[in-house]
Parts: sequence; structure tokens; C-alpha cells
Amino acid sequence: MPRRPPLRGGRGAAGEIRSAEPRPWTRAPSLDSFRRVFGQHEFGRYFVNSAVVAGSVVISSALIAFLAATAVTRFRFRFRTTLPIMFLVAQMVPVEALTIPLLFLMRDFGQLNTLGSLILPHIAFSLPFAIWMLRGFVKAVPEELEEAAYLDGASRARFLWQILFPLVLPGLVATSVFSFISAWNDFLFAKSFIISDTSQSTLPMALLVFCKPDDPDWGGVMAASTVMTIPVLVFFVLVQRRLVSGLGGAVKD
Repeated sequence: MPRRPPLRGGRGAAGEIRSAEPRPWTRAPSLDSFRRVFGQHEFGRYFVNSAVVAGSVVISSALIAFLAATAVTRFRFRFRTTLPIMFLVAQMVPVEALTIPLLFLMRDFGQLNTLGSLILPHIAFSLPFAIWMLRGFVKAVPEELEEAAYLDGASRARFLWQILFPLVLPGLVATSVFSFISAWNDFLFAKSFIISDTSQSTLPMALLVFCKPDDPDWGGVMAASTVMTIPVLVFFVLVQRRLVSGLGGAVKD
């Protein structure tokens, strides 16, 4: 009986990835791809950099968006109705069209090859969506509740952080999920602004190690992509209760 020829591209799982007859399962499951991912030099540093960038963007954008949405909704000033429209217009501008101007801007600020060159643009791009979304949550809180708080002796700052902030927390969580995913998965800014200092690179840049033009390691690419997805899933599980909670019960109390 003739022997079966080996799979093209190697043996086991690596050969099945390059097989001309793909199947939805593997006959030789292996963790070699994950070992290569975690064995890469400075993979832990890339992970920490991504966590710092995403965490900074989430906290900063949520705080600024909350204050801005409150100001747009509660205060009366000139261009009060025009400003939210401007937020949406800013959101419609393609990111690719602003990459080169942002590159020169980061260079003038001396932020190239630093995590600040990734944090600042992501905050700027997250704010229009966050402000527009939080505006509806702030508007849903009755003004009578604010007046009652003032009559009870609460200051504006106390009402803002002890009453209004808990009520709009579901909206903050929803915008935080959007900000976290966009900052965590960013490749364009990381590739454009981190030019020479690889110690400031983030996890998406680690995929380039496996994407060799002559011999791409697709197993390593998929393993690294899976590892990148895990923190997003963990973050979503931690905040998913807030995503489905409403304002009704809190306002009625």
C-alpha cells in the first residue's frame, strides 16, 4: 500500500494551515503557534504598552466626554445646538486622511516614538462619538432632580459627581467599550507614529513579526490575534452588566 504524501509546508498543524484541502478541524492540535507568540522578544512589553494606551484613552475620553456632554446639555451658551453637529462632522472625517497631518503635528510636539503619540489621537477621535452619545444620557436625567439637589444644599460639583455621574454610568461604559476596542486594535497610528523605537510598540505591531513577505507564519498570526482578543473579551465581560442597565430605576428612587 503506497504511503500517503506529507502535507505541503511541513507536518502537523503547520502543514494543515498550508494544506490545499482545508478542513474546519485539525488532526494534530498543537500549541506551537502560541509558544512562538509568547516566546517573541519583548512581547510582554508590547502588551503593557497596549494596556497603557487603551487605559489612558478610556479614562481620559470618558472624563472629558462626561464634562463636555453635561456642559452642552445643561448650560446655555452661543452655538449650543451647533456644537453637537460639529462633533458628528468631525467623526465623519476618514482617519487615513488625517494620518499625515497628525504625523507632522506629533513631530512638532516631540511625541514621535512615544506612547503619547498614540494616546492623544485616539482621545481626539473617541470624543465626538462619546460626547454625542452621553448627551442623550444626560438629557434623560430630569432637571427637577437637579433642582431638588440644589434645594437640599448640594453644590454643583456634588450633584455632578454624586448624582449625575452614577445615572449616566451606563452611557460611559458603552462609550468606554468603543474607545477601548479602537485603541487596543489600532495598527495605523502605531505603524505611523512609532518609527524607530520598537520598545514603544503595541500588540498590533507584534503581528508584523509573523507576516514575513517570503514565508508568512499564519499560525503565529492567528495565535497572536487570539491573544489580542482575550483582553477585549475580559473587558466586555466586566462591564456587560452596565451596558444593559437603564436609568429608570435610579431616577425614580
